[in-house]
Amino acid sequence: MAAAMASKVFPFRDSRAVPDPVLELSPQCLHPSPVPIVIDNGSFQTRAGWGCGGDRFAEPSLIFKSVAARSRGAARSETQIGNDIPNLEPLRWLLKSQFDRNVVVNFEIQELMFDYVFMHLGISTEGCVEHPVVLTESPCNPLHSRQMMSELLFECYRVPRVSYGVDSLYSYYHNTTKRGLDPPSTGLIISSGYHCSHVLPVLNGRLDARNCKRINVGGSHSAAYLQRLLQLKYPGHLAAITLSRMEETLHQHCYIAQDYQQELDRWRCGEFYEKEVHRLQLPFSQKLLSSTLSAEERLERRSQQLRRLQELNARRREEKLQLDQERLERLLSVQELLEDGLLEQFHKALVELNMDSAEELLSYINKLSLAVEQSKHKILQAEGSVEVEVVDIKPETPDLEQTLDESELEPEFSEDHTEVEKPANPVQPMFNLAEYHQLFLGTERLRAPEIIFQPSMIGEEQAGIVETVQYVLDRYPKEQQGALVQNVLLTGGNLMYPGTRERLERELLAIRPFQSHFQVRTASNPVLDAWYGARDWALMCTDQEEGWITRSDYEEKGGEYLKEHCASNTFVPMSIAKQTPKAPEPAPAPVPAPIAPSTPITG
Repeated sequence: MAAAMASKVFPFRDSRAVPDPVLELSPQCLHPSPVPIVIDNGSFQTRAGWGCGGDRFAEPSLIFKSVAARSRGAARSETQIGNDIPNLEPLRWLLKSQFDRNVVVNFEIQELMFDYVFMHLGISTEGCVEHPVVLTESPCNPLHSRQMMSELLFECYRVPRVSYGVDSLYSYYHNTTKRGLDPPSTGLIISSGYHCSHVLPVLNGRLDARNCKRINVGGSHSAAYLQRLLQLKYPGHLAAITLSRMEETLHQHCYIAQDYQQELDRWRCGEFYEKEVHRLQLPFSQKLLSSTLSAEERLERRSQQLRRLQELNARRREEKLQLDQERLERLLSVQELLEDGLLEQFHKALVELNMDSAEELLSYINKLSLAVEQSKHKILQAEGSVEVEVVDIKPETPDLEQTLDESELEPEFSEDHTEVEKPANPVQPMFNLAEYHQLFLGTERLRAPEIIFQPSMIGEEQAGIVETVQYVLDRYPKEQQGALVQNVLLTGGNLMYPGTRERLERELLAIRPFQSHFQVRTASNPVLDAWYGARDWALMCTDQEEGWITRSDYEEKGGEYLKEHCASNTFVPMSIAKQTPKAPEPAPAPVPAPIAPSTPITG
């Protein structure tokens, strides 16, 4: 059992980012025409590369975190971006992102990200970027966000054309192409990123934007929840339980339980706990001064500390004595003015000293004189005690005069009381410093990622993934429901936990009718498939007009304009209600004269 437990100790990697080099622009990216730049603008990571054929350009050239750090008042050139920040934790309070959830709102930071991408890709053209840009955006992206993005790309960088697409749809079409399915296809995309999760239905190859649903729970919430759980469990290691380490722990040690309550019951068993618990080793120092010093070294160190303390106190006394003497001399000079009969100068000096009368001046002189005498006396006493201490520690007298009774020494200086000289007790348990700096990861392994299915665990009043899928499916007839669940794709970095696909299959089996069929697949690379799909689309549609917004389209139709394609959002033009002219009010009808009551006829 001890060997099994020792094998479950995992150190933190604490990997540091390496600055990205400035790449050389390949001639293949310029001739015969400039090839598109493919940018997956994610809320956690930004991935950028070239939409060019060949194995050399099959992978993104840049992958960095979508954060920037700039201290208040610093120049723009002093901003650190992405991999320029080796360790995020010291600058965590300075980090800024262009995203609010999954929507770009801070376009100053977005401009810095584009500067970083274009510079490190080797683009050095003056005043413009001559390459088309393929850019990802969030599902159902607000028109204002797209308008500002188009304005930034066309006005600031003067790109020739832009294409917008949804990252999850790019991943969907990349995996559909790899499986050999004939487009257009129908399916259901379940995507979970750093800030949000989405359920996106695709009908006949196009996104059904009316029935898309978003859940405001993602990987950042799981990491923050895990950090809070471990900080409550280990309050002595608050500073060591950082958000970066929790993100690493999520992807290395956490998993999705097929049945959450049943799995928690299994963790109550002691044998199961010892078998499945992961121990995370925090960094610590092996050196312990108290255990490596001998009794003589400890005695010498203590005497040095006492000597330094005495020197510090003596210095402070001398400084205070000097200040008191200077103030006393000043007061005595003012008193001499009174004795010499210079009353006007004497009263001015009293005002400067914030005193009212000569009696108050005399009282201050007496107090300061007494304080000066006491300080001099303390300094003389301290010097005498230092000499006595030196004689006691390093005597220069003959050996017969050095012999002292052991009982006259203080207990902490006595050799009989030193812990080093005592023989070690084999029964007494030894303190394990390494084990003290270990985090035991038990039920936290399944509790942190479970919030995707149960957001109420962190206080979010939202439905989970399964309830949202059921809500989306209920909005379609049975035939379309069957077609959707036959092609369910899981994509996004927050769905890479072991057991995610099995859990969703189990939940779908519970909500679907009896003996119905469905198929759940995980993307081949949930993190990078969005960039791969955008690159595939750029290679296929570079010479076509479909999906590309040109500069003339931007100037004519506005920044919010979108040309749709197989992986894009649905364009909903901004409708501005026109004010209809008010109709003339009809003339008021004449008020009829009141009718007098009839007089009854009496016979």
